[in-house]
Amino acid sequence: MSEWTDDLDALRREVSKTLGAAARAVRSALDNDPHEILAYRGYGNAVRAHINGRVLEHRGVSVSSDADSTLRNLLNTYRRADSDPLPFASLAVDFRGAVATMKSDDEGFFSGWVDTPGSAPSSDEWQTYGVKLVAPLRSETEKVEGKGEILVPKASARFGVISDLDDTVIQSRVSNFLQAARTVMLGNARTRLPFPGVAGFYQALRRGAGGDEKNPIFYVSSSPWNIYDVIAEFMELQKIPSGPILLRDWDVAPGALSPTRHFDHKSYSIRSIMQLYPELPFILVGDTSQHDPEIYQQVVREFPGRIKAIYIRDVTLGTERSAAVTKLAAEIVADKSVLVLAEDTLGAAKHALEQGWIAAEELPQVQEEKRADEGRDDSKVAAPGGGEVGAGEPAAVIE
Repeated sequence: MSEWTDDLDALRREVSKTLGAAARAVRSALDNDPHEILAYRGYGNAVRAHINGRVLEHRGVSVSSDADSTLRNLLNTYRRADSDPLPFASLAVDFRGAVATMKSDDEGFFSGWVDTPGSAPSSDEWQTYGVKLVAPLRSETEKVEGKGEILVPKASARFGVISDLDDTVIQSRVSNFLQAARTVMLGNARTRLPFPGVAGFYQALRRGAGGDEKNPIFYVSSSPWNIYDVIAEFMELQKIPSGPILLRDWDVAPGALSPTRHFDHKSYSIRSIMQLYPELPFILVGDTSQHDPEIYQQVVREFPGRIKAIYIRDVTLGTERSAAVTKLAAEIVADKSVLVLAEDTLGAAKHALEQGWIAAEELPQVQEEKRADEGRDDSKVAAPGGGEVGAGEPAAVIE
């Protein structure tokens, strides 16, 4: 029966994509709104880079402000969700003088690798790439271009960090669909709340024990690409270190939100990052609300000796899920890694200090920022739900 269900789900999805692409192609031909290219942050090394982007009609979504009303936020959410993509467009991606041709899918998304083996190297950590729409063009004079950035880790980096976003960095309540939908639809980058102390902890990891290691941080989430701008603006406002943000396409077909799709997307993204930097060990950060521990266990087994530690925020305190993660940790230890189950950011930061991954002076700063995020002084708006106010000891360290 499950095979029949899977086949039916695949057939429905294929029909939906075909009909949707046809409708969008007709609408695009009739519309006169200008196209734009959204070039997302990518990552690379000395000889190649991976990029993601989207080509679509201009959405008219502005940067958020403190004066934005709930109605305005809802309107911007609608514009992001109802954006008209340019399906099956031909694009030219230019990085370090090397040009790769790419094709957008039925939703206007494009991604791929640009190989640059003969290009002149650059010492910049963030390097610019360009994208140009080749076809279809509405006229001979139409010019549609976009620019993005590629993260190329510095030689000083001692390790990398791969982090989830929802309920790890940003309070999203993804385990409750209605609460999560309300948060996304009615809020903006300024109303989204971080978990207390996250910015300080991630800044400490980026600086490392040496103070200027520039350890790269990658953000992998199952949130939709449609809210990429919200997440990027949120991280800038909260002073969370910049890094590639790898999201995924949400379609309306049955099974689009299934755990399997979530698992596959994250596993593929993490695998691609780790394969590109074979000499770099990693710290993985996630939470108990979805399948981060199971995904990370798979990563530990696939890349033995490469995972220094797994930090899991326990957002399901006292439940069977917490117990299951603790049990899973024993298997991770058997594969020669460490899992830290913590109720708050400070617990993870204390463990990182003990291991020599962050500097001693960073811990008080993480603690002070956690207090500020909790509204215990007047410097920030309170971000509730960040765990118990206290010493911030890890709930469990399995090593």
